[in-house]
Amino acid sequence: MDQPAFSNKHKHLEFVQAAVNRMASNLFLLKGWSVTLIAALFALAAKDANQAYVLIAYFPLLIFWCLDAYFLSQERRFRALYNQVRQMNEADIDFSMNTEPFSGDIRNTWAGALFSRTLFIYYVSLGTVMLALMYVVR
Repeated sequence: MDQPAFSNKHKHLEFVQAAVNRMASNLFLLKGWSVTLIAALFALAAKDANQAYVLIAYFPLLIFWCLDAYFLSQERRFRALYNQVRQMNEADIDFSMNTEPFSGDIRNTWAGALFSRTLFIYYVSLGTVMLALMYVVR
């Protein structure tokens, strides 16, 4: 008799985990695209000796940083939902994917994710390398 309830809980956890996996995949893809696009702009700057490409490269850096922060905040909300579902009684499973109750935690906000240790170190390091390369390209 308890088996269907366990199956519901297990299935709900699978749904939430699939959302977490999608967010993590998006984070990975954004980091790859950011490096690729910035490297292409630097290659254009070196080829044409046009410093404008180097300055334009900072725009995608900021855009990708903001997008990464959005997906990280969403991933953190889904992880919080997963933790809540994990602790729920099987009878209370409603298959809700609403992450809004977890948006109050500063860690789960866009700004909290923007300045998270991982994103901050990655994008500030990338910006620093870009700054150093800007002087090499000259």
